[in-house]
Amino acid sequence: MANKLILASSSPRRKELLQQMNIPFTVQSANIDESQITTTDPIDKVKQLAIWKGEDIPIQHLNTIVLSADTIVSYEQTIFEKPRNKNEAKQMISTLSGQVHDVYTGVMIRSLQEKKVFVERTRVEFWPLSEEEIDAYISTEDPYDKAGAYGIQSLGAMFVKQIIGDYYTVVGLPISRVVRELRDFGIVME
Repeated sequence: MANKLILASSSPRRKELLQQMNIPFTVQSANIDESQITTTDPIDKVKQLAIWKGEDIPIQHLNTIVLSADTIVSYEQTIFEKPRNKNEAKQMISTLSGQVHDVYTGVMIRSLQEKKVFVERTRVEFWPLSEEEIDAYISTEDPYDKAGAYGIQSLGAMFVKQIIGDYYTVVGLPISRVVRELRDFGIVME
C-alpha cells in the first residue's frame, strides 16, 4: 500500500506548491493555540510551531505521513507575524522598507516510525518605499494573511530588491528540500 501524505495546513500557498510538484495529499488543518509559544527567538518559534501543527494531526496507519510548516518574518530578531489591522501592516512594511530581513520556514515530516524537523532561512531586501506605496499596498487584501504583512508571490513582490536563499521558503514551503525529504518517507511525485 502506498504512503499517504497529510498536509497539516490550510495555507493555499503550501497546497499550490505540493500540487505543482504532482504530490498527492489531503489537507487536515491543525488546531493549535499559537499564542502558547512565547519564545522570541524566530528559529525556535518557527520550529516549535511546525512541530505543534504536525503533532496535532493523529497518525492512525503505518502508511500515513504528516507534513506541517510555519513561516516567520524577522527583522533584527523581532518577529513579524500576520498583521491584525492596517496600522500593524503599515508599521511592518515601513520597518522593512530599505532593509534586509530574514524569513524562516520550519518544517516537520513525521510518520509513526520517525520524525524529521528542519528550518530554512532566506534573506530578503526591500527597496526603500514611499508612504504612498505602502498606503496603496495596505489598502489591498494582500498583507493580512501573511507573516510580515507581504506576499512575495503576490503584490508584495514589487517591494523586493533581492533575495538570498530559496524563494519558496519565503512563499511558505521550501519545496525543493521538502520533496527530497519526503522521498525518505516514501512520498514521491506521481
